[in-house]
Amino acid sequence: MDYLFFVFLSSGLFLGWSLGANDAANIFGTAVGTKMVRFRTAAIIASVFVIIGAVFAGGGASKTLTELGAVNTLAGAFMCAFAAAVTVYWMVSSSIPVSTSQSIVGAIIGWNCYSSKPTDYGILSEIVSTWILCPLLSGIIAICLYGLTRIWLKHAKIHLLRLDCHTRIGLILTGAFGAYALGANNIGNVMGVFVDANPLQSISWHGFSLSATQLLFLIGALAISIGIFTRSHQIMRTIGKKIMVMSPIVAWIVVVSQSIVLFMFASQGLEQFLQNHNLPALPLVPVSSSQAVIGAVMGIGIAKGGRNIRWDILGKISIGWITTPVISAMLCFISLFFLENVFNQTVFLPD
Repeated sequence: MDYLFFVFLSSGLFLGWSLGANDAANIFGTAVGTKMVRFRTAAIIASVFVIIGAVFAGGGASKTLTELGAVNTLAGAFMCAFAAAVTVYWMVSSSIPVSTSQSIVGAIIGWNCYSSKPTDYGILSEIVSTWILCPLLSGIIAICLYGLTRIWLKHAKIHLLRLDCHTRIGLILTGAFGAYALGANNIGNVMGVFVDANPLQSISWHGFSLSATQLLFLIGALAISIGIFTRSHQIMRTIGKKIMVMSPIVAWIVVVSQSIVLFMFASQGLEQFLQNHNLPALPLVPVSSSQAVIGAVMGIGIAKGGRNIRWDILGKISIGWITTPVISAMLCFISLFFLENVFNQTVFLPD
């Protein structure tokens, strides 16, 4: 196999690392921030289930990105992933939890503009709508769960030590589910631009087989895991402590809410079930766990009267969400020019 593939893939691995440092941390940020789960325990569980979700359920959401822009050369895919990764890394270094989904979408649009390929505005509007729908849904689910949990705790009268034990177990189980949903939903952000130019071959071993795309997703998921272990602790503190002070029960509600939302936007089975029963289905789109977590935190904060929310930090995060796709698109466009004209690489193939 051409070694250049792995050279070009390095930007996708960098993006995966950035996603692990930023988005993947959100599934256990509230648990670690409230000291209910140790960081090392959270990182191990998150890594294992991110890989499982990416390899075995990552195909649905990634398809939408390829419909937005079919990057048809490895050099072009390299630069899309690189521009997205640099944008995310810059935001992470500033302790701003941003959307990797927004970053890669911006990069793909930058590639479309440079290569004069048409952007499917129907797909784009579908993706952009999820940037609003994702935190909104997460907030609504969190408000409902918060109200139900308060009623249950009021009547259950569970001993404090038993409640603490149940909460820790609940955070671990829901964190594992959240990691699975994150891998299924967000692996498209990391490796989606490489799918059309993927030279890998499927493998089979004693009845166990992985397709070429699954193998690509496995490589990306490993990069996400490394990002979780090496750089996610800082973002966990931002999510877990700085936006709003949370009790362990509230932390559990936040994890459950964002996990459900990520699963809803990644599950092909759920989409098919809703369509078979003539019900409106959510689009299979990579969404941001950062937006889902912050939406859930906001929902609970509003349910409490909004007194404990750090609006200044939320304002900073919101600015990051707005500027992320713009920065990524501009960086990708400019970088493609240099890659093609200075390094003589083919960044797109004409129709």
